[in-house]
Amino acid sequence: MSELTIKGALAKEAATKLATVSTVQKNSALSLCAKALVENSDKIIAANKIDIDNAKAKGITPAMLDRLTLTPERIGQIAEGIMQIVSLNDPIGEIVEQTVRPNGLQIGARRVPIGVVGVIYEARPNVTADVAALTLKTSNAAILRGGSEAINSNKAMVEIITSAYKEAGLPDGTLQLIEDTSRETAVEFMKLNDYLDVLIPRGGAGLIKTVVNNSTVPVIETGVGNCHTYVDESADIDMALNIAVNAKCSRPAVCNAMETLLVSGAVADKFLPALAERMAEYNVEIRGCDETRKYITAVPATDEDFATEFLDYKLAVKVVDGIDEAISHITKYSTGHSEAIVTDSYENSQRFLNEINSAAVYVNASTRFTDGFEFGLGAEIGISTQKIHARGPMGLKALTTIKYVIYGNGQIR
Repeated sequence: MSELTIKGALAKEAATKLATVSTVQKNSALSLCAKALVENSDKIIAANKIDIDNAKAKGITPAMLDRLTLTPERIGQIAEGIMQIVSLNDPIGEIVEQTVRPNGLQIGARRVPIGVVGVIYEARPNVTADVAALTLKTSNAAILRGGSEAINSNKAMVEIITSAYKEAGLPDGTLQLIEDTSRETAVEFMKLNDYLDVLIPRGGAGLIKTVVNNSTVPVIETGVGNCHTYVDESADIDMALNIAVNAKCSRPAVCNAMETLLVSGAVADKFLPALAERMAEYNVEIRGCDETRKYITAVPATDEDFATEFLDYKLAVKVVDGIDEAISHITKYSTGHSEAIVTDSYENSQRFLNEINSAAVYVNASTRFTDGFEFGLGAEIGISTQKIHARGPMGLKALTTIKYVIYGNGQIR
């Protein structure tokens, strides 16, 4: 039997048992997990250093290296996110709705686990802990397939987490990591229908496209973030600058980072020179339209630039006539992740909120807030950019489905 078949069978068995595990036991396991991760920070960071050294040798970009890196502070934040999940209500068993039919049947919809959740992701070791916590709280078993860049970090974290789960009395197979990071195993994972109930990809556009095109397991599409910010003619310039710098530069390799900045022509002469000065502090390469390059020095932008998720210190900039052109541009190029408007106009803010059809739409705030922790979900298993089942940061309820429960007293049809 292959590694996947063995782990798939174990996960399926675990999922059956997890469906009846109490909230108290799950919270106890998560608390032990958070404590163990912090106490074993040195072990995790040592494993992470091996991954970092290997990534540097392969010439990974600084932005992607930041995504890969774990520090004591980041491990502390991971543990904090787990404890936030502990504090949240357990959705399993919740009665979503209940009706009584004319024939006396009582029909209720009860929230239940999905079963076995597969997650395939790239160089983001924090995903390992996020998925572990969210799937356990929702009584799902999880099989993880991380990228080769983070294999040592992932192995260390899974070893620590599963040890805490065992101490809490959870079944074997609650959380498992596929250690073979070959492409062949990834493709096999995408076709593990006998064991996986859903597959969630987390990573760049290439990974997500590969999973969507090759998987025979149902997929929840997540994460490609060609995110936009529009600086309206009525915007507070200082606010707009701060939002733009944060959205692009705080962590450019994450999916909620801004990739395209749209600027009203009415404020371009004031805003763009100040923007160029601020972005130069971070060595951001600006790719601008013809109008943009009248005000600042920039690489000529192409249509491809406006459609690209750079995940790097690169920014596409376009001067637009106003909100109509801004909305039109976003509608054409957006991946449906996160968009923002900076404006003092209530009318324009409402138009933007109503007409932009992305998972998260902001008024006067950075797109960097599209995140499970920031939304009060504790963590996220991904940010769904599709419209079916789950949308936006996927917290606990997104990892559940419903079961109809019917009570009768002898009714026949």
